[in-house]
This record gives sequence, C-alpha cells and structure tokens, in this order.
Amino acid sequence: MTDPGTGRVAVYLDFDNIVISRYDQVNGRSSFQKDKAKGLDKHADRLARATVDVGAIIDFASSFGTLVLTRAYADWSAEVNTGYRQQLVGRAVDLVQLFPAAAYGKNGADIRLAVDAVEDMFRLPDLTHVVIAAGDSDYIPLAQRCKRLGRYVVGVGVAGASSKSLAAACDEFVTYDALPGVPVPEPEPASAEPPKARRTEPDAEEPPAPDPQATASGLLTRALRIGTEKEDDDWLHNSAVKAQMKRMDPSFSEKSLGFKSFSDFLRSRTDIVELDESSTTRKVRLR
Repeated sequence: MTDPGTGRVAVYLDFDNIVISRYDQVNGRSSFQKDKAKGLDKHADRLARATVDVGAIIDFASSFGTLVLTRAYADWSAEVNTGYRQQLVGRAVDLVQLFPAAAYGKNGADIRLAVDAVEDMFRLPDLTHVVIAAGDSDYIPLAQRCKRLGRYVVGVGVAGASSKSLAAACDEFVTYDALPGVPVPEPEPASAEPPKARRTEPDAEEPPAPDPQATASGLLTRALRIGTEKEDDDWLHNSAVKAQMKRMDPSFSEKSLGFKSFSDFLRSRTDIVELDESSTTRKVRLR
C-alpha cells in the first residue's frame, strides 16, 4: 500500500449531505427541513452558525498526497449552496450540478458520485486514495468497490449523522468535527431571532483583506496538527511540515512573506512552535 503523504488522491464531496448534516447537528435534529419549509432566508443566523469549513476537509485530504481531482456534488442553484461557490472555486473544486431535489428529498448525488468515482479509478490507474465526504450508508458499495480495486478509502462525515456501516467499509473514517480548525458546535442562543442589525451588518461593507502573516500562521498550525495525528509524534521534520503546507496551499512561500528560508519562518513563530535544531535533522512541534 502506498504510504500516506506520497499518494495521488481523488476527493468526492456529497455537498448537500455535509451541509445539511452540519446544520442539523448545530441547530437540532431535522431542523434543516423544518427551516427550509419556512424559508432559509429567515434563518440567516442559524445558517451562519452551521457554516461548513470546506478548507478543513480539503486540507485533511491533502495529507494523503497530491490532490489529483476534487469534486463537489450539489444543486448549486439552491440558496444554501450558492454562498460556498467562491470558496470552492478558490480551492479548484469542480462543481458538479445535480438536478433539484424531488419532493422526497433525494437529489441523486450518491448515484452520480459513485459513477464518476468508479470511472475515474479506471481512467486514472495511478490513483492511490479516494476520499468520500459523506455519511450516507448509500456509499458503502462504493467504498467496498474502491477497496477491491486497490485504493485506500477515507471517509469524512458529520458526527451523529454518519453511518457506522460506512465507517466500517472504509480504510479510515474521521468525523468532520475532529478535523483541525473546525469549531465545536455551541448551543443555540436563547433568542432564536437576533437583532436585525446583526443580520444586515456583514453586507454593509466589504470584509478586510486577510493578513498574509496570520494566514500563514494558521496554515502552519493546521499542518502541524494534521502531521501530529498522522505520525503519532509531536516532533515533525521541517521538510515534512513545509510539504504539507504546500499541499494545503500551493501558493504558500516563506520568501513572499519576507523570510530567506523555511527555518527562518519557523523561528519567527516561536509563540506557536518549538524548534529542535540540535542536529542537521531539524524538527518542529506545536507549543
């Protein structure tokens, strides 16, 4: 089997499954369908609290190797999904349009995703890992087929909304909640209807541009957390950490941040990391 970190990875996201499962997890069982019937535009605060961090899933997938393809399946005309389009396109995710869900709630994501995944495995024989972001038991046959075809199968699902049988069918299964950087759901505020000013405030002005130094620190922290979980060791080789950061964000460059080397970059973050430079094999760990 190919060692994690050196593979070629295909990622498939049943986007509706993840978004709806997260919404129900944060706001209460079956709350998505109830709120949808009343109009999700009336529940902007509940949508915001249940926002899915797509980057956390993609970054985790990249810890297994180079991302060869990443696809997200959903009805992209649905209002609940449109807000994610820019985030997904920014991570080079291929958006696969599904027909709007029928009255009984199925949108055919499992069929389309499974057909594409099997076709990709025959079309791209060098694929080593398949990451399926969905908790639906409908994906058990796909996970089993991928394993029979020699791929390492990783499942990602929301806690409380993921099939135990699907987890058993995968080589590895993690909950979305446990991914580095994902916030723990908080209880819903006592007042279900926040002041109107709070809902309109985000639209009043353009958000400020992110600080590249803070972004780099966040990237470093997430890479170290992922590496620590993978290696079961606090101390990681500098080169392995940089490689993971590059997989998570190919645009990362310590030189663009004003540092001559990656070691200099790490030395500037001693509030976040500890360094071991006692030998030629330099290592780093989270404080």
